[in-house]
Amino acid sequence: MLKRFMGLAGAVLVAALLQAQISSSGPASGVSAIKATSKTATALDLSGKSVDVFATSRGKPLVLVFVRTDCPISNRYAPTLEAMNKKYGGESEMMLVYPDKTETAQNIQKHLTEYGYKMTAVRDPQHDLVKLSEVQITPEVAVFNGNRELIYHGRIDNWYKDFGHARSAPTTHELEEAIQSALGNGHSAPASVGGVGCYISDLQ
Repeated sequence: MLKRFMGLAGAVLVAALLQAQISSSGPASGVSAIKATSKTATALDLSGKSVDVFATSRGKPLVLVFVRTDCPISNRYAPTLEAMNKKYGGESEMMLVYPDKTETAQNIQKHLTEYGYKMTAVRDPQHDLVKLSEVQITPEVAVFNGNRELIYHGRIDNWYKDFGHARSAPTTHELEEAIQSALGNGHSAPASVGGVGCYISDLQ
């Protein structure tokens, strides 16, 4: 009887250890991984001063929108992005990020005026925010919740099928779903969906 009990106890222990190993290896297939970030994430404002974008968000969800002044797809999204800023600006912090190190503050200010942007703009010449946000093109976005965790990065929606070919209207809205998820409104968002636009890696 004792030998049988010891054998059963050993089997239970092995099963528990195996379960712990599986749990610690990461989320199961199909579950979006939430990635914790560092405590600070710095960029340059248009005066050249270093700013912590998370400090700017003051504990609210942070949405980083990566754009270029010379990317036609980025520019076509300006009305959509500004509409999102008006809709969610009170509950989250939306910020334009310019990753081109050759882009001057004067040109960026002109771009903001020309396309009617009202949201804050920063420069990311060293691509620190690009790496943190895991983006590859403009326009792409990164959504962080109030705990500074990256919950989504990728396209704004599916308006563009590929470069030069757009739908009459988007049928999916990944950015809005991610913002809703960050606000805790019961929406789920994919971890990432690739976009269409101008490659950041092309910038020197």
